[in-house]
Amino acid sequence: MARIITIFFAFACILGLPFVFKKEQRIIRNPDATVIIVSPHTESIRTEFAHGFREWYRARTGKEVYIDYRNVGGTSEILKYLDSQYANNFKNYWTGTLKRAWNEDVQAGFGNSKVTLDATPEDDTLAEAARRAFLSSDVTCGIDVFFGGGSYDFVRQKGRGQFIDSDVLKNHPEYFGEYPSGIPLTFAGEPFYDKDGLWFGTVLSSFGIIYNRVCLQNLGVEKEPSQWEDLANPMLYGQVSLADPTKSGSANKAFEMIVQVCILRELKKTPQDEKGAIRRGWITAMQLTQQISGNARYFTDSSQKPNIDIAMGDCAAGMSIDFYGRFQGEVLEKRSGEARFNYITPLGASTVSVDPMALMRGAPNSETAKLFMEYVMSPSGQALWNLKVGAQATVTLPNGQKESVKGPVQFTLRRPPTSPLYYTAEFADLRTDPTVNPYLDAGDFRYHAEWTSHLFTERALIIRVAFIDLHPELKQAWKALIDNGFPPEAMAKFSDMSVISYDETQGEIKKALGNKDKIAVVQFTRELSKHFREQYLEAERLAKAKR
Repeated sequence: MARIITIFFAFACILGLPFVFKKEQRIIRNPDATVIIVSPHTESIRTEFAHGFREWYRARTGKEVYIDYRNVGGTSEILKYLDSQYANNFKNYWTGTLKRAWNEDVQAGFGNSKVTLDATPEDDTLAEAARRAFLSSDVTCGIDVFFGGGSYDFVRQKGRGQFIDSDVLKNHPEYFGEYPSGIPLTFAGEPFYDKDGLWFGTVLSSFGIIYNRVCLQNLGVEKEPSQWEDLANPMLYGQVSLADPTKSGSANKAFEMIVQVCILRELKKTPQDEKGAIRRGWITAMQLTQQISGNARYFTDSSQKPNIDIAMGDCAAGMSIDFYGRFQGEVLEKRSGEARFNYITPLGASTVSVDPMALMRGAPNSETAKLFMEYVMSPSGQALWNLKVGAQATVTLPNGQKESVKGPVQFTLRRPPTSPLYYTAEFADLRTDPTVNPYLDAGDFRYHAEWTSHLFTERALIIRVAFIDLHPELKQAWKALIDNGFPPEAMAKFSDMSVISYDETQGEIKKALGNKDKIAVVQFTRELSKHFREQYLEAERLAKAKR
């Protein structure tokens, strides 16, 4: 009987404890307003901004608002979702409301930024007519606000015509200006908000290296990594954790930093030959990316996984966006009391970029959505990114206006805000990262969009086809080179990047990937994959032949 009672008690505890320790949640019943948001942000960010906006909205209007987050996936999945929704709904509008026939010209033209419109719609081609109709319509995707992602994605979606003016720039010019008086239009070559006010950078991001000090010591690596080249150290073979740049926008941006810094170094050698520096830097970056990939244990779809695995000691080092790295380090140190996990932004080798937000064309709750965007850009919204839980302060804007602000209520987000207001000494004790100021940490690094931004998609695909899809063959060849002291002939074969040179990438590769015939695209990537497979097998053979 005692045994039965014990089992029954244990069973009751298992069922009951979650209810005992469950945190009270405030359920919004019959809200006065709703805002529908799609976001790749983490649950902690979504939770804090939902809570903060509800309070801000209630104080402003005396009403209740419900924040309806739609979980579509990461940024890549969100972009595909938005594109498909607009395409389907515009087709219904074109054929149903406008009573016009749908064809390939209409489909290709309505969201094409390259279709230019003049003042004479009567002579429009079908593509121009479709573009004009879309830009003057309220066709919806069912979403109010796109919150989070990268500036490249928002520039692209603006070009497609998916964003409309939220009035934030018009109503609050005091939030913007040259650093340190406000949020700059551009900084170190990166756009921080749209000049037409169609999207705004809400928070800053940098890209860098994460590593586990204990793992490095066990591998005999004495120097902690500080530059991208350190991830190609042969002693890290099988110990590097990477995310797939075709699945993770932050991973793609981190790989772009490698290209940018390699070009910058070449340019310093020959400042009079920028074109040559770009081409040489591109090749060097592809070779470095190849070697880092050779050290990789895996490529993951999730940009958060490398932080978790490196913290657990499953890998020694990797690449990460800054806030994932800082957050993981904080969590691990609190649990273990050890500072064995670290994040570092390579000095002079990484840009400062933004995670933007925008109001969607045809937003079903546009007025409430505009208020949400105003809140996020206000001192109250910006305070959530880096103030400590429960912190309270008063902020003075450049125009003299004062505003009382609060930090998050549950989660420390550990992200640097776009607003320069919080980087002054008076907020140091209230911030979770008082020494972090991306405006200053950027150093002399300047991002040159004209070098690489037009190849953002092509570069990611090259990495996937040449380094990820062939990862077993790549690792075997790299290991053979390591074991045999990098024989010059084998190394030259391994690192031959002629088929993915800068000229080839912006020429034949870009043209091939833009082919409307998807079968032709698959055939092209198959041929590229075949080339590198044969290259790796031959490099492995040459390396082993030197024994």
